[in-house]
Amino acid sequence: MCARIVSAIEAGGAISFQRYMEMALYEPGLGYYVNGLHRFGASGDFVTAPEQGRLFAQALARKLAPVIDSLDADWTLMELGPGSGALARELIVHLECPPARYLLLEPSAALRQVQQAELATLPKELAARFEWLDQPPEKAFSGAIIANEVIDALPVERFRIAAGDVKSMTVDVDPASGRLVWVEGPASDRLRRAVRHVCQDLPEALPEGYTSEICVDLPDWLQTVTAAMACGMALMIDYGYPRREYYHAQRSDGTLVCHYRHRAHFDPFVWPGLTDLSAFVDFTTVAEAARTWGLDVAGFTTQAGFLLESGVHNAIESTADDRKRLRLAGEFKRLVLPGEMGDKFKLMTLVRNLDPALGEFEFADQLHRL
Repeated sequence: MCARIVSAIEAGGAISFQRYMEMALYEPGLGYYVNGLHRFGASGDFVTAPEQGRLFAQALARKLAPVIDSLDADWTLMELGPGSGALARELIVHLECPPARYLLLEPSAALRQVQQAELATLPKELAARFEWLDQPPEKAFSGAIIANEVIDALPVERFRIAAGDVKSMTVDVDPASGRLVWVEGPASDRLRRAVRHVCQDLPEALPEGYTSEICVDLPDWLQTVTAAMACGMALMIDYGYPRREYYHAQRSDGTLVCHYRHRAHFDPFVWPGLTDLSAFVDFTTVAEAARTWGLDVAGFTTQAGFLLESGVHNAIESTADDRKRLRLAGEFKRLVLPGEMGDKFKLMTLVRNLDPALGEFEFADQLHRL
């Protein structure tokens, strides 16, 4: 992977960080998500909410229930980046009316094998509903889309404010050490426009030396993955902030984070292809893009607010088996406590040709923060 990156730099000079992140994560056969070495859960690099247990899937099933009631029985569910397949396995079981088709958008052959093994344990009638896709479907459907921890893995640009202008943080090779290093360079027109658009929404100008990241491809990505949903709801679940919190003056080095064997670090040039790279999500950008592509932004809340509103915790105390009750209580705490996943993760609902009220959050809606 390092040799491939260095070759790209030697061929045309320093590369954008977006290009570097794209290679480190998705370079065919070598990138983190496609090389077959990536592992989920306790033996991997991180644990997602669905891998904690069943409560997260149960909460999603309850949120989808009124949407399903407004659709035909042959509705479609599409999950983007289904990871280990844990969410798909639990969700299809807990939906009172399972989808006629459960589409798994997964271009990685290695991850498809993981998902297929996970879903092979389901009853044949349910397992037969799954279909794997390399790209979003072209044929229109009515149903729902779920993107759990997907947007954070979209490649981002890194930028710095210098002398009142926007500079691009590119990746080059240090000739003395041969190591990958940051190099400040001129920003492309596209990057400059994107950063200036963000700055227009901030209470004050970003200070000199301020460094952060921005996903310039997010609007186009959202259009691509939601275009075929003629009627339904998309649920975007990820760690992130509204724009004014994301680009707060005190968050002066952005949100880029790397994970390797459950340890977080902040050097993206360490072990490319073996380390997960991600950046928090600017949910204000998601909302703006959604409106551009004909989607209504129906709700926005924290994962804690979502789980508490769902009521899945009410069954914990009534569980007779002590060990099971303690396990469920521990799972719920990891999902909702502020020091765990409760506040860091957010959930946004986007609807198209559907009553926006179906996507609202009564318990702790935070649309006003966007």
